[in-house]
Amino acid sequence: MLERTHLAIIREVERQGSLTAAADVLCLTQSALSHAVKKLESNLGTDIWLREGRNLRLTQAGQYLLAVANRVLPQLDLAEERVRQFAQGERGTLRIGMECHPCYQWLLKVVSPYLERWPDVDVDVKQKFQFGGIGALFAYEIDLLVTPDPMHKPGLRFEPVFDYEQVLVVGSRHRLAAAPYVEPQQLAQEVLLTYPVAIDRLDIYNQFLQPVGISPRRHKTIETTDIMLQMVASGRGVAALPRWLALEYADKMEVVPVRLGPHGIAKQIFLGIREADIDTDYVKAFIDLARGSSGLAERETCHRERSEPWERGPPARS
Repeated sequence: MLERTHLAIIREVERQGSLTAAADVLCLTQSALSHAVKKLESNLGTDIWLREGRNLRLTQAGQYLLAVANRVLPQLDLAEERVRQFAQGERGTLRIGMECHPCYQWLLKVVSPYLERWPDVDVDVKQKFQFGGIGALFAYEIDLLVTPDPMHKPGLRFEPVFDYEQVLVVGSRHRLAAAPYVEPQQLAQEVLLTYPVAIDRLDIYNQFLQPVGISPRRHKTIETTDIMLQMVASGRGVAALPRWLALEYADKMEVVPVRLGPHGIAKQIFLGIREADIDTDYVKAFIDLARGSSGLAERETCHRERSEPWERGPPARS
């Protein structure tokens, strides 16, 4: 009979590369682990690994069981954690994955009131660059995914919660700082600073530069927003970011937002969720609160634009 322990062994041997290392992680003796593997192979009537000297290579059956382990074990871990929380009178932990690199500041405005309203729910934010959010949702590693680029898959739902405009951010003394908007050709001689994300997922490329065959003079990746905008303020490059974020930093750095094209680039932030969890009360409450935060962000942006000299024409079309 296939048991959870067997799946854990298969996953850990693949991760560690040897039975010895896997036994240490699983707190088993090597002989006990080897005996469990031999018994499993005997019961299943097929080999799981092929021994090539000191190396192990998964058979076709082993590859299948590894896929099962990677899918099932996180769900079992989550189930145990949820039941433990219920037993202790807790509601649970809301695990949020981030695919929107500049959205962390926005998320903080949602998390703070959420924690006040739901004292028996903890929040865990996984902020990773090039984060595989869709896979993490399916694998039950996270409960919500913050993303500007939803990928609609069976079993998932993406709820739009926040509209924003993508703008070019330049230093206050940059030649484009006073422009009503920027054309793609004007970036051909610029150093473009972006987060370390695949180019085909960057709006500045796929919605602005590439359709007209333009490339920046140089493309540099920077992981943190603070460093990126310090580089912009010092005249070492330009960046494409949400207008609301650019205006927040304009209060403390010499940076200016400029519209991308005459009509701008309209975007949305989405919260991705498994369809099976959509009626979970504390998950639904977070989505509702996130939608409400968009009005606050829009009011703050409008207030700053009215009070600053770089207001540029009508709002971007959605």
